[in-house]
Amino acid sequence: MFESLKETLTRRRALMITPFAFAGLMAVTSRKGKISAASPEVTIIPFDDAGRAQPASTVKRVVHTDAEWKSMLSNDQFYVTRKESTDRAFTGSYYKMHEHGMFRCVCCANAVFHTDTKFDSGTGWPSFWAPIAKENVAERRDTSFGMERVESHCTQCLAHLGHIFDDGPKPTGLRYCINESSLKFVKI
Repeated sequence: MFESLKETLTRRRALMITPFAFAGLMAVTSRKGKISAASPEVTIIPFDDAGRAQPASTVKRVVHTDAEWKSMLSNDQFYVTRKESTDRAFTGSYYKMHEHGMFRCVCCANAVFHTDTKFDSGTGWPSFWAPIAKENVAERRDTSFGMERVESHCTQCLAHLGHIFDDGPKPTGLRYCINESSLKFVKI
């Protein structure tokens, strides 16, 4: 009987502890590694508003305080680009846009994607099979929410753009799933 009572108390304790252990595990694994802004300069490929690539250029990294970013961006833009949030699917207009042009980072105007690589992924987010220039969009490993993903961000200002998946069309087989709040469309 004593063994039965001991086993019941142990199971009860395990059931009581489990939610707290799970919450702690989520807190630890959802921490995203901060992208270092240590490098004061980066190399990008500038694009003019007609979509023409310019020679590679070394530019100063764009850095602002949260207060400065908040004064420059809408709430959605701030939380997506600076706090690595995500737009809700099917809430914008870029995912269904078919005009010819390019997309610039909403934070620093760095050219990041062109409509020539845009495709309809059916996900409700603008999707591209490649960035406008590999120098302009960087990536890093993201293990938030217990998942293993690859995050894409703007090379010039480190704005969170979205994530990269390997279920895209040819020629790359990649899908850059991008938050509309991180983009500004420029018609060409």
